[in-house]
This record gives sequence, structure tokens and C-alpha cells, in this order.
Amino acid sequence: MISDDTCKCDDEQRDRDLQHEQFHKSFRVLEHGSDRKRLAIIVPFRDRFDELLQFAPHMAAFLSKQGVPFHIFVVNQNDRYRFNRASLINVGFLQVRDGYDYFAMHDVDLLPLNNNLRYEYPEHGPLHISGPEYHPKYHYAAFIGGILLLRMDHFAQLNGMSNRYWGWGLEDDEFYVRIKEAGLEVTRPKNVSTGTADTFRHVHDRVHRRRDTTKCFNQREVTRKRDRETGLSTIAYTLHSRRELTIDGVPVTVLNVDLQCDKQRTPWCECEPKVDTPSVKVAKKKAT
Repeated sequence: MISDDTCKCDDEQRDRDLQHEQFHKSFRVLEHGSDRKRLAIIVPFRDRFDELLQFAPHMAAFLSKQGVPFHIFVVNQNDRYRFNRASLINVGFLQVRDGYDYFAMHDVDLLPLNNNLRYEYPEHGPLHISGPEYHPKYHYAAFIGGILLLRMDHFAQLNGMSNRYWGWGLEDDEFYVRIKEAGLEVTRPKNVSTGTADTFRHVHDRVHRRRDTTKCFNQREVTRKRDRETGLSTIAYTLHSRRELTIDGVPVTVLNVDLQCDKQRTPWCECEPKVDTPSVKVAKKKAT
């Protein structure tokens, strides 16, 4: 769990930090004007603190150039189930929906570099910042992962994202089907002259941050179908704690979340490693 307790600050120092954070929040809104649409950046998260230390100051500098009033919400999965990116995004949305006009589901390891990647209000439908022609790794036409901006009412209309995707992958593909079925059009930034090598900085360490691609039970079969049962209306979680941090002067809210798993419906929220059981050979008696 991410906690400001690790700073070992005394009460007086924590009070000063809180005042500092409140100042930055007020300053950021006043600086850009109260008439601007407010953006909540939702970062699904677990064990990626090194990336977060780069992410917060980079995004603050990048969005300040665009005059976007924003706040970063890190939704940290505190439970011991397998990582569930989509469910964390659902939780983040429910926590911020009343205070912001639109939100970005944003991977912590993907940093925008090109100033023509405009984090503008997605008036007519989802705005996919990290399109397949610019993303460092994924280039198929239906890709909508990485960084996706949505209006609050559009995400609610879609019933959010599926809660069935424990482990890595495919939750974005299922969400793309929801978007298309709802008749919403995904748009992408224009006038971007950079390519896959220099539009973003991808700070993911594949050696030390291995993807959880394990499949168990009937996970492979179920997660390749459109989920018409789960989403915002069925998300089950507990907000364990809320922490206000400052990273290089940038206010960040950390929501420590315990997701709940219905093991009758998605037993793959826990995949037991396969253990080879040694065979026991029984000696046959010789005939006498």
C-alpha cells in the first residue's frame, strides 16, 4: 500500500504539507480559470512507485502548457487478488464523477511528449490520445488502451468497463466493443507529426515488471466474449484509505482500494501455480 506514513514526518510537518497541497489545488484551478472543464486523471496502480515519481511532475508540466485544470488520482489495488485494471478505473470514476467534467484513464508508464496531444474535453465521444499509429508497442486499429479520455455521462452510459479481467490484457478490447455498440465514435489527436518512437516515452521495465498473462479455469473462453453483466453497476469494493501526497510540488490523491471477487463467476481472480505432483511407484510383488 502507498502511504504517506513512510515519510516519518511529525504532525507539524504533515500539517504544512496539507496546507501546501491545498494551495496547489486552489492555484491550479484559479490559474486556468473556473470556466475551464476540469479533468480527473485516473491511474490504475499497483507496485509502480518509481514510475509514479516520473509521471506526476511530467503530467503537471505537460498539461500546464495546455491550460488544463486537472488532478491526479492514483487508484491503488490494496487487496491480494490479481491486478484488475478495469475495475480500478470503475472505482476511480465513481470516486471523482461529481467533482470533474471528464476523466482520463491513464497508464502510469506512458508519458506524452508531443504538445499536439491535446487533452481537451471529448465533446462528441471518447478521445484516444495514444492511438495505434503513435503508441510505442500496440498498433492494431481497434486499440484504445494507454490513454483514453471520456465524458462522465458517456462512461456511465456504457456501464463502465467489465470487471471480469483479472490479470493482464483484453479489458480494453471488450470496452471498445461497448463503445461501438453504443454508437460512440472514437477520435484521435490530429496534426501529430511524430511516430511510434518519439510521441511517447514508455517507461515500463519488462524484466522487473512482468505481465501477469496466466490463464486459469475458463478465463480464456469467458474473457473473449462481450460482457453484458458486469460494469459500474456491479463493481464491489471497499475504500481502504485515502491519502493526499505531493510529488515534486504536484498534488496527488491516492485511493487505496480493496476489490472484491465473486469466485463463483470469476474464479481466475486467484490463479494457483501448477505444481507437478511426483508420481508414487508401487513395487509389484513377485509371484511365488
